[in-house]
Amino acid sequence: MSKTVLVLVETVDDYLPLLEQAGYRLIRAQTPQRRAEAIAHHANEIDAVLTRGPLGLTADEIATLPNLKIICVIGAGYEQVDLAAAAVRGITVTNGAGANANAVADHAMALLLAVVRDIPRADASTRRGEWNRVISPSVSGKRLGILGLGAVGLAIAKRAAQGFDMQVNYHNRNPRQDVPYHYCESPLALAQASDFLIVATPGGATTRQLIDTPVLEALGAEGFLVNIARASVVSTADMVQALRTGVIAGAALDVFDDEPAVPEALKALGNVVLTPHVAGQSPDAAHDTVQLVLKNLQAFFAGEPVLTPVTA
Repeated sequence: MSKTVLVLVETVDDYLPLLEQAGYRLIRAQTPQRRAEAIAHHANEIDAVLTRGPLGLTADEIATLPNLKIICVIGAGYEQVDLAAAAVRGITVTNGAGANANAVADHAMALLLAVVRDIPRADASTRRGEWNRVISPSVSGKRLGILGLGAVGLAIAKRAAQGFDMQVNYHNRNPRQDVPYHYCESPLALAQASDFLIVATPGGATTRQLIDTPVLEALGAEGFLVNIARASVVSTADMVQALRTGVIAGAALDVFDDEPAVPEALKALGNVVLTPHVAGQSPDAAHDTVQLVLKNLQAFFAGEPVLTPVTA
């Protein structure tokens, strides 16, 4: 009998046939209304759920799905999946660690270059017929701080060190013994040691608002912040104030607290570059993401260890 997967994600549609071709039946429920209807009408049929970090899966939803055996999260973050409720039921949870790391790292570097070199405003003014040859800082040879040295952080570090001759510093829950980069004991120490700070850590309670006013003050008036992780890692209020008052020079953001809503305060600032949570999206990344989901599903239902397990 084929297994049924409830699909909540809306970003990998073109590659979902990979699952169907492998024999999985998909129930697509990619809006809040369709999600509620699918859980209500197909609760007994669902063996697996495909979601992403911000969409998650609640304890109430888990309780409503009596035959749920595995939750697959695309992307590295899984902050809105109730891991405790899944653990009580013995439900396996996997994530997409590493599957889109190259795409996210590419986007992080693109955002860094865009905000430091002031590319969007230069483009806009040139289109208006102006010729504002404003001098912008260089990126090469500077100090880059990376908050979170997982698969994405490592991919960013490689690009920065090898492509831009940058000194890479990082902060992690624990120092890594397998990297040549300099470890900082705290986000504050990382900011003090960096010209540019890229946030690449998962969201959730343990990383909430690690970047606040003291960290931004340590980054300094010539410092730039890039966030391609989760908005919750940065205090938006503190960041907006820092941008308004020159505490930091600028910020580039791919993530926001209440997506798809973007605060008007951010849109009004000229020293900010904004993108709509697309860092991890590319045809290559989407294919690799769904391929990893498929491998995890096949391993699980074959009674073998999953490739990327998540534990509470």
